[in-house]
Amino acid sequence: MSSFQTRCVTAGLCLVGTVGWLFGQSAPQSPPTQPAASQDQPASQEPTIKVSVDLVNVLFTVKTKKGGQLIPNLEKNDFKVYEDGKEQTIQHFSRETDLPLTLGLLIDISASQENLIDIEREAASEFFSSVVRKKDEAFLISFGKDTNLLQDYTNSPHLLTAALRDLRGDGDTPMISRGPIPNVNTGPVPTTGTPKGTLLFDAVYLASNEKLKSEVGRKAIILITDGEDQGSFYKIRDAIEAAQKADTILYSIYYVDRGFYLSAGMIGGGGKHDLDRMSQETGGHVFTVDRKHPLSEVFKEIQEELRNQYSIGYEPTNATRDGSFRHLEIKVDHSDYRVQSRNGYYATPSNFSDR
Repeated sequence: MSSFQTRCVTAGLCLVGTVGWLFGQSAPQSPPTQPAASQDQPASQEPTIKVSVDLVNVLFTVKTKKGGQLIPNLEKNDFKVYEDGKEQTIQHFSRETDLPLTLGLLIDISASQENLIDIEREAASEFFSSVVRKKDEAFLISFGKDTNLLQDYTNSPHLLTAALRDLRGDGDTPMISRGPIPNVNTGPVPTTGTPKGTLLFDAVYLASNEKLKSEVGRKAIILITDGEDQGSFYKIRDAIEAAQKADTILYSIYYVDRGFYLSAGMIGGGGKHDLDRMSQETGGHVFTVDRKHPLSEVFKEIQEELRNQYSIGYEPTNATRDGSFRHLEIKVDHSDYRVQSRNGYYATPSNFSDR
């Protein structure tokens, strides 16, 4: 049994029931009787915050409304935070430019993206070399007709770069999967007859739920795709909810091979709306690649955002942990600035810091 499988069994993180087919296994007759409270409890905690009350922690960035330049030097008194429309008292504030980062890179290798893979491989390798430090961790997933974990958690840019060399389009040599992200086409598929082409929502869901949910500290997913989903078992709402419950920011890179769609006589690359929705609701942003804005520049901008975040911690006036979704809004005391943050959180024990 692999180390991931061991963690999966002991922590109760594996999907069961109606989606057992995702693991190429028969669905269990009953769910696990012991939830993984000890594993899930710290999923969203900021390790720099240790207090005796229940805190909600929110990471965010501030940008100018015109131009989108990052604003890195604001203070606690510049902000107000609201939960379900009610102002909350900010009890902890910091600029988290140096907090350890857990990062997942998800790359679309479906037919519409195959011609872009070489560019993605080179740019991603440079990004990993620049952003991943000894106290950070990153993993790499490809998705198309399948989802494959090409590299599990590591702080080695060398290993991540080596894994990038395994990137192949769906029409090329089969991928080398190092596990543990399951092949979502294994076993009986409930959506019989639905073509499997780009399992975008499945990839986001699985990366959030299987890889990031039990991690602590700052977490982010970087997604490179044209936004077209075809055949995912999970819906966009499921993907967003999984990312929110994992306290994960999603940065989308909208990268379209116009030539592919033209040669195929198709209209494509219309998935930007879905990318906007996933990114905005989790506190991220969509970056568009074009001739004037190459992928290498996009990665530099993402790196800047990751290193210029703020952290706010507050004890919610509504302390009920009923699993409901609480809407968040952070306001900055400057008319020319805007806050980029997640739009809410789920009031479950795992989304509070109570140490």
